[in-house]
Amino acid sequence: MLLKRVVITGRGAVSPFGAGVKPLCDGIWQGRSGVRIMEEWRQIDGLKSYLAAPVPELDAKAELPRAIRRTMGDMAVYAALAAREAVHEAGLAENFLASGRVGTVIGSTTGSPQAYEDFYRMYFPAKSIAEVKSGFFFQIMSHSCAANVSLALGIKGEQWAPASACTSAAQALGLAYLLISSGRQDAVVCGGADEVHHTVGIVFDVLKAASRRHAEPLATPRPFDIARDGVVCGGGSGILVLESLDSARARGAEIYAEVLGFGQVCDSTHIANPHQDAMAAAMGNAMREAQVTGGEIDYVNAHATGTLQGDSAEAKAIAQVAGRPVPVSSCKGHIGHTLGAAGALESIILLEMLQRQEIIPTLHLEHPDPECCGVDLVREVRRANLNTVMKNNFALGGVNVALIYRKRIK
Repeated sequence: MLLKRVVITGRGAVSPFGAGVKPLCDGIWQGRSGVRIMEEWRQIDGLKSYLAAPVPELDAKAELPRAIRRTMGDMAVYAALAAREAVHEAGLAENFLASGRVGTVIGSTTGSPQAYEDFYRMYFPAKSIAEVKSGFFFQIMSHSCAANVSLALGIKGEQWAPASACTSAAQALGLAYLLISSGRQDAVVCGGADEVHHTVGIVFDVLKAASRRHAEPLATPRPFDIARDGVVCGGGSGILVLESLDSARARGAEIYAEVLGFGQVCDSTHIANPHQDAMAAAMGNAMREAQVTGGEIDYVNAHATGTLQGDSAEAKAIAQVAGRPVPVSSCKGHIGHTLGAAGALESIILLEMLQRQEIIPTLHLEHPDPECCGVDLVREVRRANLNTVMKNNFALGGVNVALIYRKRIK
């Protein structure tokens, strides 16, 4: 079977810098941080980290009609707004969205954690469902974002919803690529979403992987830095329109990049600890599918969350597959770890780097850790000749994902 080539024609974002791709990119290139102290989290007994990068309050009522908003938790609202922006930028007409040739693949860690909390606060005191509204289920189901976006945009093709924590969006992009390259769909609205909630922060706190740099909230997380002390969770949604090259050219659509390869492996050595060999295997698989060598990779956008073990393992894995000190940076210092949205939001930032021919630095990287060796850690905005780039995302549970993008379409 002759596989179809897959390109990116639309972008949409909701991030700690607000709604829209422009606010996201402005915040990144201005070197700002979306991290702040979550004062309300101090009330949680035993919790030692009160840091997060939440989405600023949005006026969802003004943006989305109640008929569809009532079944959305915050993360589905973020996904709907980002999807609407991506579809508009791609120029997808309503009849195309409803044709059955356009699908939806949007991942998240779970359904809305705030909706879960609201539900159980109603239920447990008296073990009563008298106050429970029917919309709750649609907010907490694991495919809430994919289902609500499909409904909001009238998409009638295939619907998928990867739920793999920090690789949910990266898996969604990879799955969309597979659906289009195999000819099952002509275009896919894909990406991920998550919302900041204390129960999510608790997970990393219990694992002793959350940053506790409360005296300097605007100086953490610190990927690759010798003083890094863990993850800061963020919220938002990144949505991309992936489309067959034939479809994009027939519509006269602007093309941001081509998706050349998708690599994914399971690290079965440990459910929580990252492993260099598994990371390298995912990158190697993506490169083989893309038919590129390490010497052709111009830049790697790292997963790098600011943990001691994860950052050093990833740096060594990148050096292993690239075979040279390739430029590397992470977006986590700017927007935190947006979990189920990370792969897509960070891909949008990577696409902007391709447009501007600039590499953004890792924010807060002042003293690179010697353990993060073998790569060129970027510490200031750098002009570069960018064509073929790699995006990494890794998750608890042993999921390792890498994607290869190329700017120039032949």
